[in-house]
Amino acid sequence: MNNEQSVIYLDHAATSWPKPPEVTEAVINAMLNDAANPGRGSHAMAVRASRILFETRKHLAKLFNIKNPNDIAFTSNTTMSLNMAIKGWLKPGDHVIATSVEHNSVRRPLYYLEQTIGIEVTYVESDERGFLNIDDVASAIRSNTTLIVVNHSSNLLGTIMPVAEIGELTKKHGIKLLVDAAQSAGIIPIDVRGMGIDMLAFPGHKGLLGPQGTGGLYINPEFDLVPLLHGGTGSQSEAREQPLVRPDRYEAGTQNTPGIAGLKAGVQYVLNETVEKIHTKEWTLTQRLLEGLKSVNGVKLLGPDLGEQRTGIVAFNLGGVDPSELSFILDQHYRIAVRAGFHCTPLAHACAGTTETGAIRASVGVFTTNEEIDALTTAIKEIAQQYGV
Repeated sequence: MNNEQSVIYLDHAATSWPKPPEVTEAVINAMLNDAANPGRGSHAMAVRASRILFETRKHLAKLFNIKNPNDIAFTSNTTMSLNMAIKGWLKPGDHVIATSVEHNSVRRPLYYLEQTIGIEVTYVESDERGFLNIDDVASAIRSNTTLIVVNHSSNLLGTIMPVAEIGELTKKHGIKLLVDAAQSAGIIPIDVRGMGIDMLAFPGHKGLLGPQGTGGLYINPEFDLVPLLHGGTGSQSEAREQPLVRPDRYEAGTQNTPGIAGLKAGVQYVLNETVEKIHTKEWTLTQRLLEGLKSVNGVKLLGPDLGEQRTGIVAFNLGGVDPSELSFILDQHYRIAVRAGFHCTPLAHACAGTTETGAIRASVGVFTTNEEIDALTTAIKEIAQQYGV
């Protein structure tokens, strides 16, 4: 650790930190000993690199109840995964249903396809806390609806969406379900088969505790996507077309073997701890933070209230204090790292009524302590007094 060890890090919704020591060790070991191209050679180092990728897929398949690990394609992040799914599935004239709390990683690809190939998009409204009415989703279905996209948990509000109920709806109507698990993978239990998820986009660097530049997309084996990338795969090199075999079809180019080695260690940590225990710990910490902030004059909390299910994200505003200024003070004077602004989700801010101001977002992780939570509450109380809120 460097001198950043004294930082109170409450920005886990962006990237988890610190990582378990075994994650760092796995990355270094791969760089030192297994740094050849996976799937591009039969020598021992290349075979070891290939094994790292396959074993990581196996861990992920166990975590998400995926039958065949080869139905998981590695990507560089959730954004790439969502682009692969959205652009690989939708065709001209298709209708898509999304929610009013989606991240720009969903909103922008959908808008691009609206402008370029003429898809239609309906955003189902959530309430100001981010809760979705399943009947509103059902009412939005049309004869040309081919996809429903939903984030498992809002990256602003922390609201947990009714994915399993939406999965029942999509199966009934023959519609594909794409879930953005940026804020839920490794934090909320996910069962792709039990929840009716056709495509699951997930990051490696958040709840799975892996390095940045890692992520993946699960694709149901019953259908195909048009690949986002075309190029070298190490298989069927004589063919002009991208191979049909998975995961090669969706993984053109050299993979991030050291990063995926770290991801493997992160997923193993999550499996050992269990997602259920991690979620319970983070929920308990979140309740402590909500209670503390509720006691501060001028604090307006966003998202679900005390006692309601949510992920470890707590967004709020303090009186008339600009969120960016508040974040700067927390960083420079208290060494508390949070995020301020619009969090790449203007749709969710419209729901919460914070389109003009943005918000501060504190987010807990598996290594967050009660003392760190209390330090943030104390800091906000002191700042509120200084500003006369």
